[in-house]
Amino acid sequence: MSHAAARAPRQATLQLEIVSAEAALFSGPVHRVTLKGVDGELGILPGHSPLLTPVLPGVARFLPEGRQEEDFLYVSGGMVEVQPDRTIVLADTALRSEEIDEAAARAAERRAREIMEESVLFSDRDAAHAELLRALAQLKVVEHARRVARRRQDAAPGGTGG
Repeated sequence: MSHAAARAPRQATLQLEIVSAEAALFSGPVHRVTLKGVDGELGILPGHSPLLTPVLPGVARFLPEGRQEEDFLYVSGGMVEVQPDRTIVLADTALRSEEIDEAAARAAERRAREIMEESVLFSDRDAAHAELLRALAQLKVVEHARRVARRRQDAAPGGTGG
């Protein structure tokens, strides 16, 4: 290791726990976390002020220590507790890309769009809009996993990008 690398400042981290009733999905140091909160996107960095707030259905993004690329999980809602050195996401349901039924998410997206276009009832359109957002978040997690897999394949010896 060079002297410059030995002196490089270590980027700050916080401990992240993402758990659901079914499983603990992630536990480890991260550089940042991004979630969908009631007031919009919530970005959490080490040293963040204490906070307890609901999490809306959407994508949880986080950058694990030692990685260059964020990980994505689908979170159906829940709560997040933020402390300066630790963040805990208590998700109603949380799914990794391989746990998402892509065909079902695409079908839900189509159904929701049809209802939003055809229904005259606000309550039907509101419910369809919520379902659309859930489906799109799940598809975003799946598509991110595909992009990462393609980049890794291209970077591997003998890959298409090497």
